[in-house]
Amino acid sequence: MGYDGDSFFTLSPTGQAGLAVLSFCLAIGMIVLTGWLARGHPLILRIALWLAAFTAFLALSPQVYYTYYRAIIPGLPLQWVIAWPDPLEALRLLAFVDRPTLSAHGRGILGWLMLIAALVAVRFQTARR
Repeated sequence: MGYDGDSFFTLSPTGQAGLAVLSFCLAIGMIVLTGWLARGHPLILRIALWLAAFTAFLALSPQVYYTYYRAIIPGLPLQWVIAWPDPLEALRLLAFVDRPTLSAHGRGILGWLMLIAALVAVRFQTARR
């Protein structure tokens, strides 16, 4: 399995670097947000908060990325690309059986990292007491 045909590689090196930085910042932000939201709640609520945060990321992040593409690719029209995610797509992302792209695998990894942040959030709060 390789990423040779991935659209990431159609970007210039500067475009790739910018996309990597944007993705890293979004990922860190979502992991920290999920942990912060889940802190101190019962397990079932932490899982529900993770699901809500991951769903929000899947729905809203395409607009963030499209806005970035508009900045680096001339002529892209202004449009909304926000859409409610398909629950089966989210499951495929988390199981790594969706399209073999950097984007799909990155979203799957992020989903798991967000879940870990939600699950361990209570430990960090307890450790500070």
